Amino acid sequence: MPGSNTPTLLTVRQFSEKHPAFSEGALRWMIFKAGGSQTCSTDEHAIALNKAIVRLGRRVLINEAKFFQWAEAGSNASP
Repeated sequence: MPGSNTPTLLTVRQFSEKHPAFSEGALRWMIFKAGGSQTCSTDEHAIALNKAIVRLGRRVLINEAKFFQWAEAGSNASP
């Protein structure tokens, strides 16, 4: 829908195909290291990445806009 505020959610494979700088393996590793919402991680960078990941059962989707906000913040994410 034009003008909609619906975020773009992509599977790991779709995201990797659309943005070849991020391989499927690299994305899956980042998602694994970020853990889930139930993880007691104190790593602020991992917590920020979790905001870009949508888990629906076994399916993992990436919110494109939030992922790039996280990537631009780099490892210097503020605590």
